[in-house]
Amino acid sequence: MLNKYEAVIGLEVHAQLLTNSKLFCGCSAKFGNEPNTNICPICLGHPGVLPVLNKKAVEFTALMGLATNCKINQKSIFARKNYFYPDLPKGFQTSQYDKPLCEDGFLEVKTKDGLTKKINIKRIHLEEDAGKSIHDQAYETLVDVNRCSVPLMEIVTDPDINSSEEAYLYLTKIKQIVQYLDICDGNMEEGSLRCDANVSVRLIGEKTLGTKTEVKNMNSFRNVEKAINKEIERQIEIIEDGGKIIQQTLLWNDNDNNVSPMRSKEEAHDYRYFPEPDLMPVVIDEKWQTRLLSILPELPEKKIERFVTQYQLPLYDSEILTQDKSIAEYFENVTSICDDYKSASNWIMTSVLGYLNEKKINIKQFPISSENFGKMLNLIKSGIISSKIAKEIFSEMLENNSDPEIIIKEKNLVQISDTDEIKKIIEFILDTNKSELEDYLNGKEKIFGSFVGKIMKESKGKANPKIVNELLKSILESMKN
Repeated sequence: MLNKYEAVIGLEVHAQLLTNSKLFCGCSAKFGNEPNTNICPICLGHPGVLPVLNKKAVEFTALMGLATNCKINQKSIFARKNYFYPDLPKGFQTSQYDKPLCEDGFLEVKTKDGLTKKINIKRIHLEEDAGKSIHDQAYETLVDVNRCSVPLMEIVTDPDINSSEEAYLYLTKIKQIVQYLDICDGNMEEGSLRCDANVSVRLIGEKTLGTKTEVKNMNSFRNVEKAINKEIERQIEIIEDGGKIIQQTLLWNDNDNNVSPMRSKEEAHDYRYFPEPDLMPVVIDEKWQTRLLSILPELPEKKIERFVTQYQLPLYDSEILTQDKSIAEYFENVTSICDDYKSASNWIMTSVLGYLNEKKINIKQFPISSENFGKMLNLIKSGIISSKIAKEIFSEMLENNSDPEIIIKEKNLVQISDTDEIKKIIEFILDTNKSELEDYLNGKEKIFGSFVGKIMKESKGKANPKIVNELLKSILESMKN
């Protein structure tokens, strides 16, 4: 049944911009302050007040446009979007309508089957956020207007997405770009990155779009993926049963993995847009665009290419290390100390990322400095410690970010590479395991690994494994002869 239909999906992403102040006033835009404290007559919409546009918010939005292959409009204007809601004190939202900052961009994503999908971006515009209605406090609805006039950037795609996988990949890329640009922290749980999905289905081969529904209230990328899948299934079931899709807004409920109606949208809402009379048009001339291009940082795709060429890393490693800008920076700081790039990559992708996932923290909270991490890798590279000892040192460093050189001295963990010392340990193990030695000499060569394990245990993991293997093999071969 599912194979008869294709999904058509458009995404609207709201990104809260990392400006210090709000979009039209000097109030703090910081998240998490006491309710109704970051407010003033301007963001509360008192009579007679005049807004002043935040230049940094304009620049952040234009940078996003440049990073997503958009045309930056030389002239854009703000409009009043009129509607009434308890957490919208002014009775309208200042947004952009027919003349946004950025238009006609695109991003490309790679699906699991290796195909490249181009997703067109219709527009990126700037607007102010509304406040927040809180419905879970006793029997009352409370309103926190701290968020009123916090700058939002809205990124709207064309209906080019055909699966929840493509939606997930697109959102991941959007989050990655805003973090690389340092314009949004991308935290969906705190609401600084929000996504609404417009979903419809149609028979494969049809050109006409089906009736769409809008799905809201998704606070993670995985929930977006799950909600889209659920809505696709729901719409197909209704059509197969002979029913009709109603254009409506749906809320995703993470507790029962389902969608529920919020309001009907059978008729388009008339927001009565008209140009904001208190704000001049925004003009981004060539000189300003050139300056923005000059400060555009290295973006993920370019960084991946550079990691492959500069550090000779596999593409897979490069993609993992550059998913997060801060992790990429940590890797490069480590490699400025130790030039064993592949070893650095392996340790970060396994031990470091494993620890971050376990503790649910980011790399900026990781307790080991890049300097000490690089020192540890140099100790492995130079043969002073083994990889096994390095794991012990790594655990110790997690506790207090100690210098690894101090740890190995205090705990006497220096790797034994002296051949005479290792030879004595080998001879002791062979002397105390004569039956196994006899079995080996009689052809049971798998016992070799058992000898290596006993030697390493006797040396408390400090014997150089390479020298152990070479010496042991030489001694056993001489016994055969």
